[in-house]
Amino acid sequence: MSTATLPPPGAFSVPEPDPEAELYRYAARCGRISSVDTAAAHLGLPADTVQAAAARLVELHLLRAAADGGLVPREPSAAAELVVTPLERAMYERREMADRLRERIDGITRAPAGAAGALDRVEGVAEIRGLIKLAAEVCRDELVVLHPGEAADELVDELLDACYSVLGDGVGVRVVCPHRSRADYASRARLTQLAGRGARIRTLSRVPQAAVVFDRSLAVTLDVADLSARRVRDQGMVRFLLGLFDQLWDGATPFSAEDQGYSGEIAHDLQQAIARLMAQGLTDEVVARRLGMSVRTCRRHIAAMLQNLDAVSRFQAGVQAASRFTLA
Repeated sequence: MSTATLPPPGAFSVPEPDPEAELYRYAARCGRISSVDTAAAHLGLPADTVQAAAARLVELHLLRAAADGGLVPREPSAAAELVVTPLERAMYERREMADRLRERIDGITRAPAGAAGALDRVEGVAEIRGLIKLAAEVCRDELVVLHPGEAADELVDELLDACYSVLGDGVGVRVVCPHRSRADYASRARLTQLAGRGARIRTLSRVPQAAVVFDRSLAVTLDVADLSARRVRDQGMVRFLLGLFDQLWDGATPFSAEDQGYSGEIAHDLQQAIARLMAQGLTDEVVARRLGMSVRTCRRHIAAMLQNLDAVSRFQAGVQAASRFTLA
């Protein structure tokens, strides 16, 4: 007869309660904490434990004092913003101070021709977001944004959110993004919202790089693939990015909330871009990636072109379409 193996002591022990979590859930459920004693009675916890938990929740901005002396809960996202934002700002202000000191030291010890600290690499979502947020806070004149169409659109939007905080503060904002943003529901809603707040937006078939230029003096380029960014302070490189932006801006089509999807000039420009890429013998996947659209959408455009041109192959359709668009 075999003897059952007993579980080790403590294997089924109940985890210790978290007074702060329980108190916050209680506050969220009731809408307020009228008194510590009442909350302690409902939670079955000692009054001093609840008092300490309440103090900690106030420090974390999860609870705030009401006019009548009670405590009311705050949304977690709002609390996180109140706690984290000053820390992020202080961190990046210290980074800027360290960079200025480093530049000063290099300026003393190097030859005058040296360009110290002209290009800095920043890694990680929090680091990039903080860098852009700090640069936007001191932007006073003009802000331009290159927003490519990529699979990581949501992440790019999140990183660029801080840029749009300057809208309404007298700072001119111009945005260039791909045509596909007109057809995607979420992207279109976002563009409509930005335009309503004063941003000027234009679209074209392809935006080659994600970048922001602040006051024509500081640029940040994004590489979403490896979650890194470059802070560019070399004025020659900043002028190059501005020249690239202006060239794309001049050839782009103004966005209007009244426009619907791909139509007129937008459809012509998009088909021309697809034709050029098809003529190079690129696969559907590569064409879609270059234009920042899904493979399914890209194939739908290609199928329509094949039918309209009565072509027997993708390559033939690309050559015929490219020739037609060039002559048009």
